Amino acid sequence: MTRFSRIFSQAWLVALLCLSAVTAHAAIDRALLEPLGGDDPDARIEAVGLIAALANADARKVLDALNRETLYVTPAGDVLVVGDSDAWNPATDETIAIPDDAEDISVNNRLRGVLQGALSGMRLFSDDRSERIAAARSMLRNADPAQLPLVDKALAKEDDTQVIDLLHQVRAIANLHSENASERKEALIALRSTTDASLMATFKQMAEKSGDGNYAEPDAGVRAEAAKTMAALQNHLRVTDFAGKVFYGLSLGSVLLLAALGLAITFGLMGIINMAHGEMLMIGAYTTYVCQLIFRNYFPDAIDAYLVVALPAAFIVTAAVGIVIERLVIRWLYGRPLETLLCTWGISLMLMQTVRSIFGAQNVEVANPSWMSGGFTVLGSLSLSWNRIVIIAFSLLVVLAVWLILNKTRLGLFVRAVTQNRRMADCVGVSTGRVDMMTFGLGCGIAGLGGVALSQLGNVGPDLGQAYIVDSFMVVVLGGVGQLAGTVIAAFGLGEVNKFLEPVAGAVLAKIAILVVIIIFIQKRPQGLFALKGRSVE
Repeated sequence: MTRFSRIFSQAWLVALLCLSAVTAHAAIDRALLEPLGGDDPDARIEAVGLIAALANADARKVLDALNRETLYVTPAGDVLVVGDSDAWNPATDETIAIPDDAEDISVNNRLRGVLQGALSGMRLFSDDRSERIAAARSMLRNADPAQLPLVDKALAKEDDTQVIDLLHQVRAIANLHSENASERKEALIALRSTTDASLMATFKQMAEKSGDGNYAEPDAGVRAEAAKTMAALQNHLRVTDFAGKVFYGLSLGSVLLLAALGLAITFGLMGIINMAHGEMLMIGAYTTYVCQLIFRNYFPDAIDAYLVVALPAAFIVTAAVGIVIERLVIRWLYGRPLETLLCTWGISLMLMQTVRSIFGAQNVEVANPSWMSGGFTVLGSLSLSWNRIVIIAFSLLVVLAVWLILNKTRLGLFVRAVTQNRRMADCVGVSTGRVDMMTFGLGCGIAGLGGVALSQLGNVGPDLGQAYIVDSFMVVVLGGVGQLAGTVIAAFGLGEVNKFLEPVAGAVLAKIAILVVIIIFIQKRPQGLFALKGRSVE
């Protein structure tokens, strides 16, 4: 053979290989398709995984057709994707007329679960990193040995660390069902750091005896690894549960703090038992709802900014309502606690009925702005929502603002003077009536800010404030009359205790237990956690 003939033969061989590669991409091997039309369920599941591992458009078309039950098989074993008027043969890449003797391929629940996992897994080859992460997380819920070829192919191409870690978890979960004991053991070791609580039942089944007294897992070494992995997951879940209770206790405490802070001023500093304080929360929440409606109807492009406007609006509206109540009713009842209690209770009923007449008796929805929606995950499985995090930070900012007002402003100086000695303050020229009006308005305005926060946690209704009035009084009395530091500690303390007691005793019994403890505490220490000399003490 001459040198020219050798070069020509090599070029011809390369051309044939290229042609075969193009042909291979254009069609799916008939041997992969045939099991789909067979009766062996395991072979069909394995075929789905192998076809998905091709990760091309033809493979997705076949699996989509099988999922929609538009995949047919002929007596000759040809698998066809049937459309409205014709059929496509993925083995030959030909479009033909629909054969009369073709039968549809039925899909049972097991095969459909594998199919959905395979279709989701094909997104592992997307150029979008977030889509690959979502696909890997979706596969974690339905990991199956049939998906291993697809996972292996994705691992070979993946360069993102987070996606690689997720795919290794998918591989390990799938291998928990392997027939090879060593693969099951390796999978359990790989899952030692998992945070997926749904795997607890699988680990328990592998480690412990079943109802008939026998082990579901025949290999003792695998059972030992399953017990270790289960113990590690249990420890993680205990830590996560504790952290979750702490977070939600802080969230509840921040709500109690916002609800009680205004009451700490009106009751703690002024000595007024204001039973309409809960309705100030409700008015603040409805003010937020009105701001949302205005933005939705007139400024839809700036809807996320409605909360920024709602905060000062709620403060001004509730402070104005409080000032009107103080000027018309409260000013005539100083030093008469029983009459004050009865009058403010009647005012609360009037305010609730007014709101029902304007907005209706049904609850209304106040949506979170987009920047407060969603959350993030810590410790693998604990979800922290942005709205609760923002409310915790907001409550602390409100406390700081109130402290600055009471300790660094002229109004705060007058409030402290009137609280300590009303007659002497009046003698030196302090307008005690005006100070009372401004202080009561400040307390009601702060309650309005609490209503804004409450609107971000649930629906808003006329009875919103009734759920917090008793808890608010408990916070103020426990913390110490007129003492802001005591109010903060009592609010967060009650929130934490309530969240830790609820799983043990239930929501109702937890509140009863807390009330009993507070009553006993007040019997031993009437001044609360922190004592402060003021008008209510005198």
